Amino acid sequence: MRTLLYLLMSAILTTVFSCSQASVDRFGDSLKGLVDIAGVRQGLIEKKVIEGIKEALEIGTGNAVQALSQVGGYYQNPIIKILLPEALQKSEKLLRAAGYGQLLDAFELSMNQAAEKAAPAAKEIFWNAIKEMTISDAQKLLEGSEDEATMYFKDKTYSQLSSAFKPLVRMAMSEVGVTRRFQQLDDLMKVLPFTESLGLDLDQYVNDKALDGLFWMLADEERKIRQDPSARVTELLRQVFGSE
Repeated sequence: MRTLLYLLMSAILTTVFSCSQASVDRFGDSLKGLVDIAGVRQGLIEKKVIEGIKEALEIGTGNAVQALSQVGGYYQNPIIKILLPEALQKSEKLLRAAGYGQLLDAFELSMNQAAEKAAPAAKEIFWNAIKEMTISDAQKLLEGSEDEATMYFKDKTYSQLSSAFKPLVRMAMSEVGVTRRFQQLDDLMKVLPFTESLGLDLDQYVNDKALDGLFWMLADEERKIRQDPSARVTELLRQVFGSE
């Protein structure tokens, strides 16, 4: 658009120098009108870009939260599955050999189930951050790296998400038996040879792992919209990010 405007201005100025003062005035008025129109059009383009970015973020965050909230959303995804704490991993072979493999498996599953129950709380927090986005924010996200939006959300929402997740994770862990199984394993670690007490803040551990999985899933959704035309499911997304 800027190139076209430059060419039109050049043609107008060339004509101006060969005309009378009255013609110059008329051309000046025309030029002002042209610049005003260009400014309005640029404003509309910027508005559409912002709307497109916000729509992409709403779709991406919605998809991420929905995927994680399903049964097996964490547990069945090998990339974000919440694994046994490191202390238990070190003693896992011994515990399984002693007949506690079923307890380990149940504990790991229940941690992931707790994260799945907490995940829906993220949607509203993400969408509130989208509403507060500025023009400069949107432009930076459009022109940035393939995980620029994810980093934006992490900066704007991580603390709030962590605070919102903690009571939900704690409640969910109680419901699905995480805390009870953790206590059983901790007691075992205290009495079995070559093991030691877990010494772990379980709430914080599951909370942090749940958020890690959430932001990984969000980055994956962002990558799809940026790279895969089939993920641009609305006309506005195709206009802003392209259809091919």
